[in-house]
Amino acid sequence: MALFESYERRIDKINALLNSYGISSIEEAEKITKDAGLDVYNMVKGIQPICFENACWAYIVGAAIAIKKDARRAADAAAAIGEGLQAFCIPGSVADQRKVGLGHGNLGKMLLEETTECFCFLAGHESFAAAEGAIGIAQSANKVRKKPLRVILNGLGKDAAQIISRINGFTYVETDMDYQTGEVKEVSRKSYSKGDRAAVNCYGANDVTEGVAIMHKEHVDVSITGNSTNPTRFQHPVAATYKKECIEQGRKYFSVASGGGTGRTLHPDNMAAGPASYGLTDTMGRMHSDAQFAGSSSVPAHVEMMGLIGMGNNPMVGATVAVAVAIQEAAEAGKF
Repeated sequence: MALFESYERRIDKINALLNSYGISSIEEAEKITKDAGLDVYNMVKGIQPICFENACWAYIVGAAIAIKKDARRAADAAAAIGEGLQAFCIPGSVADQRKVGLGHGNLGKMLLEETTECFCFLAGHESFAAAEGAIGIAQSANKVRKKPLRVILNGLGKDAAQIISRINGFTYVETDMDYQTGEVKEVSRKSYSKGDRAAVNCYGANDVTEGVAIMHKEHVDVSITGNSTNPTRFQHPVAATYKKECIEQGRKYFSVASGGGTGRTLHPDNMAAGPASYGLTDTMGRMHSDAQFAGSSSVPAHVEMMGLIGMGNNPMVGATVAVAVAIQEAAEAGKF
């Protein structure tokens, strides 16, 4: 019985990777993780409940590889998890060509290293997947970091930001943009819970100018854009403008573009260049990003269509960090 979606198209590549680490099968990979006290399957489901079966098994494979590599630091475990994710990429797919699995592992590693101080989900707040990813990071990353990682959401619309904050227990930070001075002022902040979730600052902007100012206010080091509503009006222009200004200031900023793939994204009348074209949102991501992911920031089926796994890119960030941290904790407890 197939354990997950597109099993036949994936299993040979997965087995080749597992065998290279002395693991005979995907079932043995699961046993390795369980022997270390890890319930990777339910950990991944807990981040994005609507994810596909192949997402859970991809993280099981990645975790088993991390254990086999004796990756005792969460940052190193994240990179090893990326190898597992890459093995699930269907050969010849967009995700395979872009090495998106490895990219996710390296992004997770970056968020667990002390050099990264602030990570931003730069997405429209209508995307609950940004919140799912933020929760996954907030509840795990700082267990192993000496200096807490600051996590923020930055998107279009102040009302939407407040709603997302209230639903998920984040801290809503209301700002007001002074267009004469170019400065953004904090008007108020309200935490809708206590603890890890309250540490996530959630911003709503009226336009790109305010969005960029919020990025400067929080000194964002790494961000991931979404391709939810208004990608051309907000997410990509904010990331690109902020990157230009960081370069001018001599500051490092790593931009990840989530979304796009192949085909005519947005509107076919505007993008009618054939099915092999990038599409507008994908093109915009290529213009500013240091790493280009494939498929939706939120919708599992779209990421699956790009050849990776059935899990939104934003929740995947949270899952990578959460599983990597669990591996470090297992190592510290002497489980492997």
